[in-house]
Amino acid sequence: MAFFQTPPSIGNQFDDDRVLRSYLARVLPDEVRRDVTPALAELGALAGGELHALQLADRLNEPVLTPWDPWGNRVDHIEVTAVWKRAAALAAEYGLVATAYERRHGALSRVDQFARVFLFNPSTDVYSCPLAMTDGAARTLTLHGNAGISGRALPHLLSRDPAQMWTSGQWMTERTGGSDVGLTETRAAQDPDGTWRLHGTKWFSSATTSEMALTLARPEGNPPGGRGLALFYVETRDAGGHLQRIAVNRLKDKLGTRKVPTAELTLDGTPALPVAGLTEGIRAISPMLNITRTWNAVCASSLMRRSVALARDYARRRRAFGAALADKPLHLDTLAGLQAESEAAFHLTFRAVEMLGRDEAGEATEEDASLLRLITPLVKLTTGRQAVQVTSEAIECFGGAGYVEDTGLPTLLRDAQVLPIWEGTTNVLSLDALKAMGHTAAVQALHAEVSTLTGALVDPALRTAGRAALAGVEHALHAARSHIGEAPSGAEGLARLEADARRIALTLGRSLALALLTRHADWSLVREGDPRARAAALRFARNGIDLLGPAPDLAEARLLAMDEG
Repeated sequence: MAFFQTPPSIGNQFDDDRVLRSYLARVLPDEVRRDVTPALAELGALAGGELHALQLADRLNEPVLTPWDPWGNRVDHIEVTAVWKRAAALAAEYGLVATAYERRHGALSRVDQFARVFLFNPSTDVYSCPLAMTDGAARTLTLHGNAGISGRALPHLLSRDPAQMWTSGQWMTERTGGSDVGLTETRAAQDPDGTWRLHGTKWFSSATTSEMALTLARPEGNPPGGRGLALFYVETRDAGGHLQRIAVNRLKDKLGTRKVPTAELTLDGTPALPVAGLTEGIRAISPMLNITRTWNAVCASSLMRRSVALARDYARRRRAFGAALADKPLHLDTLAGLQAESEAAFHLTFRAVEMLGRDEAGEATEEDASLLRLITPLVKLTTGRQAVQVTSEAIECFGGAGYVEDTGLPTLLRDAQVLPIWEGTTNVLSLDALKAMGHTAAVQALHAEVSTLTGALVDPALRTAGRAALAGVEHALHAARSHIGEAPSGAEGLARLEADARRIALTLGRSLALALLTRHADWSLVREGDPRARAAALRFARNGIDLLGPAPDLAEARLLAMDEG
């Protein structure tokens, strides 16, 4: 009889997720948990059933741009995939954006919302991208209180009716580069009748099919740099469904996220409305970035969880050298390391989610606000790096099958690779974290957070891991201070601090993740009698927390990096 390998399968992604269910049992009051569980169970069934099957069946389809109709009219129509069409309807019905703003459960509404996103994301071909920007736009418009724009857009952005719900784009990246938005070339000019019109090119627009967008442009006469930019609201189509002087030049040919219709756009007199004055646009759009960075971390955590779930199921099915992979000590050790990274990323991410919810509900203290400002970039950069590592290792667990496209497995790694790039690269966010650390309150809040999390641990082994987490935080903070204090000149100290920024930030992120994981593991031992979270915490501690080494040698770095003799 011929031998055929058995592919991996997944079931209800809520029922099968010990980590998510245990976390919700700890953080949600019983009545809240009972209220949110039915929707989560339904989404879990969809994610492991209908949506996952549709995703595999729709694997080869990608968005298609039709620039012209048969009669020569410019239409720039983008046809999205079957998965995206189904995901759009479900996202509205299950309130993947609306839940956070309905505030049914107060500060815990963000936990409810992002638990839904966590289940939904891996089976929907990155439909989380337009949803993240929609959430960010809703938050930005809510904070700025522009009644005319908010009254028009928010009912659509927060609708649970698929026929009424809008998604939003975020048009920031131009040919001059992504992170340095102060170089934005798009200009805003005002007609005699007062209408603002935008002229320029947006090099990446990830939600090109969205009904609206928030974008940066420089009003004529404003100075160069970030302060001269303004934040504008754009509705992409008029009442007749025609693009409003927007040309879709082409769709991007990307490594991953290939189902996302990312395009290059030309704005040729596109009508727009200022959201919050005619200057300080970067500051005006910053609430959007805080939201989208949180989405990025949730999606990173969810992709890790999916990768490990598939690899674990395959390990039970695949036999080699006389035994199942699940019985091979080396394979078990590999999977254990991946599971530990996945659990740590989950708890790190949802701590940021909790704090975001408290901030929006007006329950955050000044210390909480300082900590949220610091951990938002730390959580995003840490989980982004983890996602690439974990998905890469997970598809290796399938051997050659993991490298074959029609298994659907390579998509996991390709899509994960964008997570350290979107919403700020690891280096950019490391520098952002350093900027936040310039405020003493943020540093003190982080130290206090880790001290509190690890100070009441009962299990002896977890106490040891907790001490490692606190030591990692203290070492990173000391390194940041010492680069300034020990350098011969202030300029050299700042240069060394910048060179070490990634290691400092990742050490802080991983230390906080360990502290959170030990806290949950201690709770789970006592309340659930479950040793698995404890095992994850101890393994994660062994995976490497403190990434700092000797102080960076700037001359050596230049010698190697630029290959200059």
